[in-house]
Amino acid sequence: MRDFIDIGALEDIPVRGARVLKTPLGCIAVFRTAEDEVFALEDRCPHKGGPLSEGIVHGRAVTCPLHNWVIGFEDGTVQGPDEGAVPTWAAKVEGGRVLVDVALTAKRNAA
Repeated sequence: MRDFIDIGALEDIPVRGARVLKTPLGCIAVFRTAEDEVFALEDRCPHKGGPLSEGIVHGRAVTCPLHNWVIGFEDGTVQGPDEGAVPTWAAKVEGGRVLVDVALTAKRNAA
Protein backbone atom coordinates (compact mmCIF):
# COMPACT_ATOMS: atom_id res chain seq x y z
CA MET A 1 0.00 0.00 0.00
CA ARG A 2 1.28 3.43 -0.89
CA ASP A 3 1.43 6.26 1.61
CA PHE A 4 1.26 9.45 -0.45
CA ILE A 5 1.69 12.88 1.10
CA ASP A 6 0.71 16.19 -0.47
CA ILE A 7 3.82 18.31 -0.97
CA GLY A 8 2.22 21.28 -2.74
CA ALA A 9 0.68 22.56 -5.92
CA LEU A 10 1.98 21.48 -9.32
CA GLU A 11 2.34 25.16 -10.23
CA ASP A 12 4.85 25.55 -7.36
CA ILE A 13 7.34 23.46 -9.34
CA PRO A 14 8.69 25.23 -12.44
CA VAL A 15 8.15 23.51 -15.78
CA ARG A 16 11.31 21.46 -16.47
CA GLY A 17 12.45 22.22 -12.92
CA ALA A 18 12.50 20.72 -9.44
CA ARG A 19 11.79 21.30 -5.78
CA VAL A 20 13.51 19.56 -2.88
CA LEU A 21 11.68 17.58 -0.22
CA LYS A 22 13.78 17.18 2.94
CA THR A 23 13.38 13.89 4.82
CA PRO A 24 15.20 12.43 7.84
CA LEU A 25 17.18 10.22 5.45
CA GLY A 26 18.14 12.91 2.96
CA CYS A 27 16.67 15.01 0.22
CA ILE A 28 14.28 13.94 -2.51
CA ALA A 29 14.16 15.98 -5.72
CA VAL A 30 10.66 16.27 -7.17
CA PHE A 31 10.76 17.09 -10.88
CA ARG A 32 8.15 18.47 -13.27
CA THR A 33 8.44 17.72 -16.97
CA ALA A 34 7.26 19.88 -19.87
CA GLU A 35 4.21 17.57 -20.03
CA ASP A 36 3.37 18.25 -16.34
CA GLU A 37 4.41 14.76 -15.23
CA VAL A 38 6.12 14.52 -11.84
CA PHE A 39 8.93 12.22 -10.75
CA ALA A 40 10.84 11.89 -7.49
CA LEU A 41 14.49 10.84 -7.17
CA GLU A 42 17.13 10.99 -4.49
CA ASP A 43 18.69 14.44 -4.86
CA ARG A 44 22.17 13.03 -5.24
CA CYS A 45 24.01 11.83 -8.32
CA PRO A 46 25.79 8.52 -7.61
CA HIS A 47 28.93 9.75 -9.37
CA LYS A 48 30.09 12.67 -7.22
CA GLY A 49 26.98 13.51 -5.21
CA GLY A 50 25.85 16.37 -7.43
CA PRO A 51 22.45 17.91 -6.57
CA LEU A 52 20.13 16.52 -9.25
CA SER A 53 17.52 19.16 -8.35
CA GLU A 54 19.87 21.71 -9.93
CA GLY A 55 20.24 19.72 -13.15
CA ILE A 56 18.69 20.20 -16.56
CA VAL A 57 15.34 18.44 -17.05
CA HIS A 58 14.75 17.08 -20.56
CA GLY A 59 12.08 14.60 -21.55
CA ARG A 60 11.90 12.01 -18.79
CA ALA A 61 15.44 12.54 -17.49
CA VAL A 62 17.69 14.99 -15.70
CA THR A 63 21.32 15.81 -16.46
CA CYS A 64 23.53 16.16 -13.39
CA PRO A 65 24.90 19.70 -13.10
CA LEU A 66 28.41 18.52 -12.20
CA HIS A 67 29.47 16.03 -14.87
CA ASN A 68 26.56 15.73 -17.32
CA TRP A 69 25.47 12.24 -16.31
CA VAL A 70 21.88 11.58 -17.39
CA ILE A 71 19.50 9.98 -14.87
CA GLY A 72 16.19 8.52 -16.07
CA PHE A 73 13.14 9.53 -14.06
CA GLU A 74 11.17 6.32 -14.41
CA ASP A 75 13.67 3.97 -12.78
CA GLY A 76 16.61 6.15 -11.77
CA THR A 77 18.91 4.45 -14.28
CA VAL A 78 22.24 6.20 -14.82
CA GLN A 79 23.25 6.81 -18.42
CA GLY A 80 26.94 7.56 -18.07
CA PRO A 81 30.37 5.96 -17.88
CA ASP A 82 29.33 3.99 -14.79
CA GLU A 83 26.27 1.85 -14.26
CA GLY A 84 23.78 2.01 -11.45
CA ALA A 85 20.62 3.74 -10.42
CA VAL A 86 19.37 6.50 -8.18
CA PRO A 87 16.59 5.61 -5.70
CA THR A 88 13.14 6.70 -6.88
CA TRP A 89 9.80 7.37 -5.18
CA ALA A 90 6.34 7.14 -6.69
CA ALA A 91 4.89 10.55 -7.47
CA LYS A 92 1.67 11.74 -9.09
CA VAL A 93 -0.58 14.74 -9.64
CA GLU A 94 -4.17 14.72 -8.41
CA GLY A 95 -6.39 17.77 -8.55
CA GLY A 96 -3.40 20.00 -9.28
CA ARG A 97 -1.57 18.77 -6.17
CA VAL A 98 1.73 16.85 -6.17
CA LEU A 99 1.73 13.67 -4.11
CA VAL A 100 4.86 11.66 -3.24
CA ASP A 101 4.95 8.18 -1.70
CA VAL A 102 7.22 8.56 1.31
CA ALA A 103 6.47 5.11 2.75
CA LEU A 104 9.64 3.83 1.09
CA THR A 105 11.68 6.32 3.11
CA ALA A 106 10.64 4.60 6.33
CA LYS A 107 11.22 1.15 4.84
CA ARG A 108 14.71 2.10 3.69
CA ASN A 109 15.48 3.32 7.20
CA ALA A 110 14.30 0.01 8.73
CA ALA A 111 16.47 -2.10 6.43
